Amino acid sequence: MNYSISIIVPVYNTEKYLSKCLDSIINQTLKNIEIIIVNDGSKDNSQQIIDEYCSNDIRIKSIVKQNGGLSDARNIGIDHANGEYIAFIDSDDYIDLYMMEELYKIAIRHQAEIVLCDLVKVDENGNEFRDLPQSPQLSDKIILKNDFTLFGEMSCFACNKIFKKSLFEKHRFRKGIHFEDIELIPKLVLDSHIIAKINQPFYKYFERQDSITKTHTKKGLDMFLAIDEVTNYFLQSNYAENLDQLKRFQIIQGYYSYLAYVAFVKDKPLKKEMLLELNEFLVNNDIEKKNITNYQRFEKNYLNSLPLKKRMFYTLALMNLNLLNII
Repeated sequence: MNYSISIIVPVYNTEKYLSKCLDSIINQTLKNIEIIIVNDGSKDNSQQIIDEYCSNDIRIKSIVKQNGGLSDARNIGIDHANGEYIAFIDSDDYIDLYMMEELYKIAIRHQAEIVLCDLVKVDENGNEFRDLPQSPQLSDKIILKNDFTLFGEMSCFACNKIFKKSLFEKHRFRKGIHFEDIELIPKLVLDSHIIAKINQPFYKYFERQDSITKTHTKKGLDMFLAIDEVTNYFLQSNYAENLDQLKRFQIIQGYYSYLAYVAFVKDKPLKKEMLLELNEFLVNNDIEKKNITNYQRFEKNYLNSLPLKKRMFYTLALMNLNLLNII
């Protein structure tokens, strides 16, 4: 059967949240969807929940595999996808019931390879507490050869987008690294011609407060590996002349996003090591203090738009102060 969208849902020990996620998918107003649930070796009751949903909806395909990580689970899903477009939903998140229909409609209207929407962070009770807008100043149809601004300011989430399946003919998520989205999503953009977007927070991104510090480790250094991979791909792409946007991408991911990660690293010697790696990254990519302080996102100075506490944090980092006592 030919589906409009294949929705891939990797699952690992999320029994507490899985039903809410799957309910938001099976009740989409776009009915011509394929739902591929990849159980990545869960040790809880996730599979029992999956089996129950499979018994009630023929659109669901269940795949059980040994634990191999998020990238591996997504890649298995891609291998089994039959849709014109592919979407990825994390199993502790959920989506607006109109999300797939609205994204698919605009994809067809503009013949876009990628369509994206805004996200909003939600807590355990479903309360929305932080909007994550996606280039609201740009039009809903972005022809990249005419305007490449998106590349230098985008959030590299896989989960708030649909992708033309053909984009994955030569790409997969890289296994074994953190920031697999940052390593891959920009490459898919570089292989595209038209990006479309809807500035509506269709994607509900669940942030578990008790897990933030547990997941911030030395693997944060993978950020620089991901950026290097993107940089090399960028320089061989059809958009290689847009070096200003490459530098903007390196700043938002390699400085601002990286430091936001390092802020939650509790081990002080490790934190110092990671900050030294940041300095090396900035030197190797010719990123100067003025490039960071003048960085524009959504046509506004990014540093000045931040809350005072965050602005002070990033400013002190630029001054090479010891962050170990202020984070």
